[in-house]
Amino acid sequence: MTSLTTPATRQDLTVKPCEKDLLRFITCGSVDDGKSTLIGRLMLDAGAVYSDQLVALQSESRKHGTNGGEIDTALLLDGLEDEQQQGITIDVAYRYFATQKRKFIIADTPGHEQFTRNMATGASNADLAILLVDATKGVLTQTKRHAFIVSLLGIKHVILAVNKMDLVDYDEAAFESICQDFKRFAAKLEITDLRLVPLSARHGDNVAEPSAKMLWYADGSLLHQLESVYVGSDQNLRDFRFPVQWVNRPDETFRGFSGTIASGVIRAGEEIVVLPSGKRSRVRSIVTMDGPLEEAASSKSCTLTLEDEIDVTRGDMICRPGNRPHVSRHAEAMLVWMSEQTLKFDRPVWFKNSAGRAVGEVESLRYEVDVNSLHRKQSQTLGLNSIGRCALSFHEPIAYDAYARNRETGAFILVDRITHETLAAGMFLEHDVSGESGEGLADFQRARVIQSHVALERRSQRHGHEPFTVLLTGLPASGKTTVAKQLEQRLFELGAIGVLVDGESMRQGLSKGLGFSIEERSENLLRGAEVARLLNDAGQFCIASFCAPEEATRQKFLEIVGRHRVFHVHLDASVAACRARDTTGRYAAAENGQIKGFPGVDFHYQSPLSADLTIDTQEQIDVNELAGCVIAPFHRGDAASPDRSKVVPDRDAIIPE
Repeated sequence: MTSLTTPATRQDLTVKPCEKDLLRFITCGSVDDGKSTLIGRLMLDAGAVYSDQLVALQSESRKHGTNGGEIDTALLLDGLEDEQQQGITIDVAYRYFATQKRKFIIADTPGHEQFTRNMATGASNADLAILLVDATKGVLTQTKRHAFIVSLLGIKHVILAVNKMDLVDYDEAAFESICQDFKRFAAKLEITDLRLVPLSARHGDNVAEPSAKMLWYADGSLLHQLESVYVGSDQNLRDFRFPVQWVNRPDETFRGFSGTIASGVIRAGEEIVVLPSGKRSRVRSIVTMDGPLEEAASSKSCTLTLEDEIDVTRGDMICRPGNRPHVSRHAEAMLVWMSEQTLKFDRPVWFKNSAGRAVGEVESLRYEVDVNSLHRKQSQTLGLNSIGRCALSFHEPIAYDAYARNRETGAFILVDRITHETLAAGMFLEHDVSGESGEGLADFQRARVIQSHVALERRSQRHGHEPFTVLLTGLPASGKTTVAKQLEQRLFELGAIGVLVDGESMRQGLSKGLGFSIEERSENLLRGAEVARLLNDAGQFCIASFCAPEEATRQKFLEIVGRHRVFHVHLDASVAACRARDTTGRYAAAENGQIKGFPGVDFHYQSPLSADLTIDTQEQIDVNELAGCVIAPFHRGDAASPDRSKVVPDRDAIIPE
């Protein structure tokens, strides 16, 4: 039975707020997993509930009778009458509390699929997410949905809280089974810090204090995890971004530009550039309400004065000349659709981000993500709570970063120009199809993206298969071209439509004039990626055979072509084996100093970190066998009558960018 006395730790709350850092976190999970109960319990056991609140909570618990004769801590969070009557969370509820070590802002978000947009809203400003799982049900589809959204919104720290352990007799095996199930799914997502906690929110086991009923668990309570997780490194102190919110000119003697530093650090005297105009100056002073500063960092509100009287207006972005965001009229982004009205293309809407507001349109929908399975699917539009990748265009250039690089300048919302309804929340992606780099006004004159009238779906129907790219990489003479030619023949015989693009062949035309230095090899690979993308856009397969010694360039290849389209095969052989079978004389030339930056000789070949398939070609290779290894992951029909519709990579999930 829960005690209703004033918590003994109440005096802990007298610590001055300014002495502690802040952690924003959300709770999410399926309906009835116990999100509100957990947060209420956490606040209660941490001493963050006042005596009058406890009395009111007792009264409400008796009134609703939702927890037998015991106090129902969920009622602390469920403030709406409908929420209390239905026992579910409908809207995002924010609560604040502090312990001796840290301050917290909690967003209790709805669990029902219908309220996905509310969950995404709560997650947009969170540093950490608690994903709740009912120990009696295990990992559900809704758990995966929320994990995907958490990953999409760039939350790096996730705690998987396995609740209701009391209903499985605090069984360690049940907990481990759920953890392993979730880990397999989370491996496809960008979650860098995953913690696992077994608990019972109703009884307080492992919530604020370690439970005596689960001595097999030794990583501390949930509160301990929240107090100890380090999020300071998540702050972007590298890319200085200062969206101008107000031109501060109280009289003719002062002219400054006010706003909040979105990311990075700025110092007095540093050179800056104003976007989109591209005009440069230096910071004369950093002015704040507390006096001038020599240096200011992310989240600091201040006014910058400049040494030159250049034109700066509200909505401009101030940054460093050597570290600029994209400035473009085109972008690619993931949209979380939040409106009852469906997405309409080429309809002018407001784009609002930290830098200001611009008019633009959603040009096209690349694909919709099935958030239950993470597969990508062709779709004509986006409806309420749908998530998809879209091509965007703006009537004027805007400054933005990729969301993965900078959450502050990479996020935006779409707003209806007539009703002012928020239509969608968006996250800019790193790669924009126009290839614009944001280096100044000249970029605004780049070519438009021409959309074909022939849909990719129709091309796939015509060719009988989905487009895909097989990327073969490895040291020179590791067997790439030999395997690629055999693979092309095998796919041709299966009826697939496509061609082989070899690094050597590229040098006869598109890459004519490029040498064999690392930079030139990278350039050759990127040009090959553009060719592969065009072929895939035409519905055809592409076998791309390149040395590709650098991981960063390989990742760029995946971005250009699309990770979901590429099946990466690494041919692994030692330098000695490759040199022995080299017939071009390039290894010898590199060893004699005639070729600089040759992989395996005077440049380290970076083996792929996450190739879809690695084949050992150290010994003498059987070309047919190796080609068979590559083609094995592809579904095939009967050899005499191949089912061409199934000549697609066997990827069990599509990982979002």
